[in-house]
Amino acid sequence: MLSIERSGYYAWLKKKSGIRMLSNEALDKKILAMFKKHHGRYGAKRITDELHDDPAEGCSKNRVAKRMKQLGLRAKAKKKFKATTDSKHTLPVAPNLLNREFMACAPNRKWCGDISYVWTDEGWMYIAVVIDLYSRAVIG
Repeated sequence: MLSIERSGYYAWLKKKSGIRMLSNEALDKKILAMFKKHHGRYGAKRITDELHDDPAEGCSKNRVAKRMKQLGLRAKAKKKFKATTDSKHTLPVAPNLLNREFMACAPNRKWCGDISYVWTDEGWMYIAVVIDLYSRAVIG
């Protein structure tokens, strides 16, 4: 069915692992350890540089890259900083009426609010809340 000789199949079964295969398995363990140690941030070049710190380990960047590809490892790029607040604007700013006095003497005298956002499968979802500072109850 597979067009191979029976003797060839049994020879393949009895064959011992080659030197390169054993070397690749040892290298794979080291690559995995370094990849996990650096939380998936190191790519082939950085892992190769760390491997070269050990004088007994000599391998090229291309070999490390090939082994990482076969292991399904891909370095995560660092996310660039993105400013979400523009404090240097010329728009009018509302006055701070509470002035950090969060104690209220009666209901519905002082309200406080906040807004946040959460990433979901559908995109960014925004959450806003308003509370009464007297009862700490959520108003909206």
